Amino acid sequence: MKPRATVTTDPDRTADGAGAPVGGGDGRDAGDAGGAGTDRSRAIGTRGSRTEKKAKKAKKGPSKSGPAGTGPQLGGITWRQRLYRDRTLVLMTVPAIALLLIFNYIPLLGNIVAFQDYDVYDLGITGSPFVGFDNFTRIFEDYRFWEVLINTLVIFVTQLVLFFPIPIAIALLLNTIMSARVRAWVQAVVYLPHFFSWVLVVTVFQQMFGGAGLVAQWLRDHGHEGFDLMTNPGFFKFLVSAQAVWKDAGWGVIVFLAALAAVNTDLYEAAAVDGAGRWRRMWHVTLPALRPVIALLLVLRVGSALNLDFEQILLQRDQVGSGASEILDTYIWWTGIKTGDFGYAAAAGVFKGLFSVAMVLGANKVAHMLGEQGVYSKK
Repeated sequence: MKPRATVTTDPDRTADGAGAPVGGGDGRDAGDAGGAGTDRSRAIGTRGSRTEKKAKKAKKGPSKSGPAGTGPQLGGITWRQRLYRDRTLVLMTVPAIALLLIFNYIPLLGNIVAFQDYDVYDLGITGSPFVGFDNFTRIFEDYRFWEVLINTLVIFVTQLVLFFPIPIAIALLLNTIMSARVRAWVQAVVYLPHFFSWVLVVTVFQQMFGGAGLVAQWLRDHGHEGFDLMTNPGFFKFLVSAQAVWKDAGWGVIVFLAALAAVNTDLYEAAAVDGAGRWRRMWHVTLPALRPVIALLLVLRVGSALNLDFEQILLQRDQVGSGASEILDTYIWWTGIKTGDFGYAAAAGVFKGLFSVAMVLGANKVAHMLGEQGVYSKK
């Protein structure tokens, strides 16, 4: 008998689980063993590649495109399915969108009057001749327009300095009140003037600080000379700022209180454990939490620099004179609409809108430089 051949495998070549035969013996047996090992390694490699593909597909998530004819998918469902699912919310927004279109966007088409010699009585918008930029040229050549613009900006800066910080301070004070009943009572008191009309607000200030007001009468009764702040041109910008504070400061507190409610109380506890007092906690915890909201409202406030309260100024215009009280809105009303020069008034309105957009973009850029988001995030 012939001795049986033995087949050994090289230990250095067993990566696939079947090594190549080494040594003597039947070559056919070795070939069969090698073929079996090769087939086995191919099967293992195929299963491994399929498993990898499935893992990658699962990692990528669901496909953004659905079956044929369904369109793109958002979060696993098509946009039509999402629209049907949220149909109640969509219907709730329809009235708001309709009001926005009717009262804000459709009237923008009337800005074409700024480029016409508009005749409201005979020709109308379709028949009035185009004059190009003549109305804008008249505005820029009118020295009175620039005086009114500067006066408007002065009043705005005064209100920004004196009025804007006060809602923040009131919110911080209310946040320190522990009693919920006292906090609710104070909020109701400071909110109430917001619902008063400007006629009532001006009347209250007239009865308090006018020539025949309570303060002036009290001074005269005690041997002092009275005063009349309501007719003092130099004090007018401070007067309208005080009226704005009394009327709207409480209403502006709402936004800051909402921001304070979102602050994690663990931060205050951690600061107290570290030995921070009340002022330290306010400076290092509360104010940083309010910074994004303050930046956003400041940007929006700067954008409305030329949009002061028309009714408030118009009610007091005759008492102090147009030199101290004239703002851009009252000037447009007086020289444009009241005299029938609608083209001039529309051109001034377009200038006001473009100026406000530029102010918003500039203030938002400054907010980005300071590390805040502003109206929109920086890309």
